[in-house]
Amino acid sequence: MKAGIAVLGGDGIGPEVIAEAIRVLEAIARRHGHEFSLHQAAFGGIAIDQFGDPLPPATLKSCLDADAVLLGAIGGPKWSAPQAKVRPESGLLRLRRELGVYANLRPVSVHPALRGASSLKPEILDGVDMIFVRELTGGIYFGEKTRDAYRATDVCTYTAAEIERIVRVAARIARTRRKRLLSIDKSNVLETSRLWREVCERVMHSEFPDIALEHMLVDSAAMHLIRRPRDFDVAVTENMFGDILTDEASMLSGSLGLLPSASLGEGSRGLYEPIHGSAPDIAGKGIANPYGAILSIALLLRHSFKLEEEARAIELAVHRAIDDGVRTPDIAAPSHRAASTQEAGTAVLTALG
Repeated sequence: MKAGIAVLGGDGIGPEVIAEAIRVLEAIARRHGHEFSLHQAAFGGIAIDQFGDPLPPATLKSCLDADAVLLGAIGGPKWSAPQAKVRPESGLLRLRRELGVYANLRPVSVHPALRGASSLKPEILDGVDMIFVRELTGGIYFGEKTRDAYRATDVCTYTAAEIERIVRVAARIARTRRKRLLSIDKSNVLETSRLWREVCERVMHSEFPDIALEHMLVDSAAMHLIRRPRDFDVAVTENMFGDILTDEASMLSGSLGLLPSASLGEGSRGLYEPIHGSAPDIAGKGIANPYGAILSIALLLRHSFKLEEEARAIELAVHRAIDDGVRTPDIAAPSHRAASTQEAGTAVLTALG
């Protein structure tokens, strides 16, 4: 197949991990006879430096013209001072809105060889395999904001329509797994969560009666995610709760650097990125973990291009590289030599054959 992909390396370690993901993507293209046109564009802090805008018009056009968008990471201390007028994160919020990607999928599983990399007891991690479905274009991140020297506000707003569509995405995924859906809210305090729970129940009872629905308050979910993570399967939640809980869940796998994500809308185009940040403290050192970015390529091939065989090949290759002991410092055992970013990418290419 032929397809165009917009590539946004971003800031910090973003370009480093995306470089390895592209090596894997190009290898898959050669093996299976695909033609992927890659269009590099400035995004985030580097775009602020060059254009005064984290999402310049040319970058937005490249993303809107593409069949999929691959993103590294954005941000850093340089652009996050309290007095900063423009922040990289504002570009990311705009990009999500412009692309219409409202459903963020974050799968979390524990590789058997990395049970020791987590801070939890290994026996708690056995059988952990979950997916979070996070609403991505509503809630407090997109609400009206005000601030002066003495007061600041961030308004959290959700409509029934926004809740309906994300619940449907999560329920369809639940049908392919254990037919269980956990909805996470804060309905004992927040009106948006009370609406969330009411709409969720209506949609599930009328459209997905075959799926068992459970509700859980977000503070309880945060506790049980550490106490009994294997009980989680498919969880759906609002924007801010999903952002926080999935970073917590990444510690089950051992590192933020291991986890990919897919942000999807109504069409086939999606935004794909590892869930980690720009990690400016290690940028340029060649030690960032590229596995999350490489696994994001697998999600891109699966969800935007419907290339399941190719996606599965990448996932198996990453698992094999980890099994072979090729691990960057964030997941390396103390007694073993840590691999570089490029060495980890090469290990995946070797496993692909």
